[in-house]
Amino acid sequence: MEKLCIKGNFFLAPDDVEFICTRASGAGGQYVNRTDSAVQLRYPLDLAPEDIRARIHGNISGEGNLLIDAQEHRSQLQNKEAAYARLANILRQAANPPKTRRATKPTKASRLKRLQSKRLHSQKKQLRSGGGKDID
Repeated sequence: MEKLCIKGNFFLAPDDVEFICTRASGAGGQYVNRTDSAVQLRYPLDLAPEDIRARIHGNISGEGNLLIDAQEHRSQLQNKEAAYARLANILRQAANPPKTRRATKPTKASRLKRLQSKRLHSQKKQLRSGGGKDID
C-alpha cells in the first residue's frame, strides 16, 4: 500500500491507519474457522481536514475513528488492500463538496399547459354537476 493523494496537499499514508484482523463469518468451512482473514480498518478522523471530516458519514466509533470492515477475499492481504482502497474512495468523495442546487422556474409552455389542464378538469366537473354550461 502506498501513500495516496486525496486532494491538494492532503495525503493518506498507510501509517495513518490501524488494521485489526479477525476471523471472517459465513461459509468457508475449516479454513474460515482457522484463519484471521477478515480485516477491520480504523482511521482517526482528526487526521483529515475539517471540511472533509464534516462530510464523512458512516460507521464512526466513539473515539472518532472511521471503521471499515473487509472480508470479501480469502486472503488477509487482499482484504487489507480492499479496506484501504475503500477508505481512499470515501475520503475522495468527501473531498468534493456537493454541487449547490440552483432553483429554476417553470417554462411558459409548462405553465400554460398546467392552466389548460386545470380548465378542462373544472369544465368536466361542472358538466357532471348538471348545472354546468355546455362546452363549445
